[in-house]
Amino acid sequence: MQTDNEKYNETVQPNTAFLNELKAKLPEFFTKEGSFDLDKFRNQLKDKNVNELSEGYQLDFIGKDYARRQAGEMPTTVIVPDEKQNQGEGKNSKNLFFTGDNLEVLRHLQNNYQNKIDVIYIDPPYNTGNDGFVYPDNFEYSDDKLRDMFGLDDDQVERLKSIQGKSSHSSWLTFMYPRLFLAKKLLTEHGIIFVSIDDNEQPNLSLLMGNIFGESSYSGTFVWKRTDTPANLSKTIKQSTEYIISYCKNRGNVRFFGKNKKSISNNGLMNQTNSEHELIFPANKVDTNLEDGIYKKGSYGTKNYKITLEKDTEVNEGYFVKPVVLSGKFKWSQSNLNSEISRGTQISIKTKAFSPSYEKKEYDPEVPQSLIDKKVGVDTNENAQNYLNSLIGKKIFNNPKPTSLIKYLINFLHKDNCTVMDFFAGSSTTADAVMQLNAEDDGHRKFIMVQKPEKTYEVDKETGEAKLDKSGNRIPTKGGKAAYEAGYMTIDPISRERIRRAAKKIRKDNELTLPKDFDGSFKHYRVVKPAKQTLENIEDFDPNNTNLFTNMVDGFSSQSLEVAGDAAGEDTILTTWLAKDGYSFDTNVEEIKLGNYTAHQVENNRLYLINEGWGADQTRELLNQLGTHQLEVQSVVLFGYSFNVAELRELENGLKQLDSKVTLIKRY
Repeated sequence: MQTDNEKYNETVQPNTAFLNELKAKLPEFFTKEGSFDLDKFRNQLKDKNVNELSEGYQLDFIGKDYARRQAGEMPTTVIVPDEKQNQGEGKNSKNLFFTGDNLEVLRHLQNNYQNKIDVIYIDPPYNTGNDGFVYPDNFEYSDDKLRDMFGLDDDQVERLKSIQGKSSHSSWLTFMYPRLFLAKKLLTEHGIIFVSIDDNEQPNLSLLMGNIFGESSYSGTFVWKRTDTPANLSKTIKQSTEYIISYCKNRGNVRFFGKNKKSISNNGLMNQTNSEHELIFPANKVDTNLEDGIYKKGSYGTKNYKITLEKDTEVNEGYFVKPVVLSGKFKWSQSNLNSEISRGTQISIKTKAFSPSYEKKEYDPEVPQSLIDKKVGVDTNENAQNYLNSLIGKKIFNNPKPTSLIKYLINFLHKDNCTVMDFFAGSSTTADAVMQLNAEDDGHRKFIMVQKPEKTYEVDKETGEAKLDKSGNRIPTKGGKAAYEAGYMTIDPISRERIRRAAKKIRKDNELTLPKDFDGSFKHYRVVKPAKQTLENIEDFDPNNTNLFTNMVDGFSSQSLEVAGDAAGEDTILTTWLAKDGYSFDTNVEEIKLGNYTAHQVENNRLYLINEGWGADQTRELLNQLGTHQLEVQSVVLFGYSFNVAELRELENGLKQLDSKVTLIKRY
């Protein structure tokens, strides 16, 4: 039989993701059958004098409809917890690291992280022809299915299939579209996304992001000086910069904060164009060069500025120890003055003219300039390469981004408890940057990293086996040779090791000042497809059979899935379902005993029944606990493959007889 997600994916159309988003925001334009009422929508537009047929432009490319369809599909993978990491060094961490295809990870996170990510930074493949990018997806559908799904003729089907294994602009856009579409849904209303790119795909990326986020959400394109020694590879230009394109979820909610500008001189508080009014300067808050003593009320000021001291005041050891009450044409109101003093701005009255001035410790951060270079404290690739080499012990990654760049971008948000995501993690520069910022300002930022387990050796596309040289040794990939020779068979463990080493360095460098709750670890999850045998067992499963011949739960253990982590099948299924049902990965899960059967309860809301072994005794015990309110849940969610038809009917009928409504959800 088909899984629930497979059944859903068969119904997905190119506009499914768009319609789901539209339904969430404009439910009044959908019929009870779930269809969009276009006539009602047109009439509403006319009522508002909006011309929905106005001319415009859009980005078109081979594979666009296929990419749109991918954005609407549900995941076909499972989330396998790395129990060794999660119950060990990462037990109390709020940070997350996912190993797997980032498109599948983004699909999983749509329910439990939608509208919860503050900053997304990604450094995707640039499609230069030298970065190894080729479109990774092999179309799983027959030609007939492609014709039916997209309304294509034979020539159009061939054009669509032509992007497979290619590095064309169309293949790159098809790759990026669903990932950016799903990323947008994860951002908070104040959220920002930054995407690094060079000039090869920069024009296309700008159009694509405008298409997905909306032109009104464009917040700017930054130019980062990535090197002081550009290569001499062109006859026309030495390329020393890259671009960082930025979009907001809702631009009206976002202001970027750049570097703080330091005050370098005193600033007078007088202004001839202002109206005359009184200011009261609090005692012991105004410094002065005047001699100690009493200063009588009266007229002071200068030839250009009239200032009146309204009450006697006193100076002692460089400060006015009594309030200074002045009248004059001042720039600030009393509330402005009070606010500035509370923020640490120093007020001075240096001379007998009693003309006040101020010096701020820091001005409000300026809106950042479009150029990012060493003048704003951001390093180059060379600096980043040297830092990473020393951290790892050898050169494994080429051209990593500097942590100073990511820190600079994150700080645009001016928020020290934000969640930062990078779903092209690479060497985990973003995680390192987040930890460094937390160490610097006692912040509580969290990171979510996603890295595909890219092999560091060449693989035959048809067999999936490693390519061997004449001596029978694996052949390293062009960019993975150093990593392979260092013993890394895939990229992701290097990424995780960088986080561990960076955290160790931060602890050493900040031994005396590091906050006690500094989070220098992560929880780790692998997102993988079920094994071939498990898929065959699912396909052969008959829900009407009274006998269960195969324990389907075991097929989802880390051992059956051939990944590390010591996860039981029940752990994998429960973790996958918790994400599906909107729970975070640190949700408290309580074990509930029903006879000799162990169920799992979450937030007095859901009870999960996953393992085999359920029978009439368990049904009676569950109904008893629910009926006597020993157990309070709104729904019971069960793994359909662990229950035969008789057990299901008995449980279903029993729940229907309860006074309190408890929904039974069967999943396959």
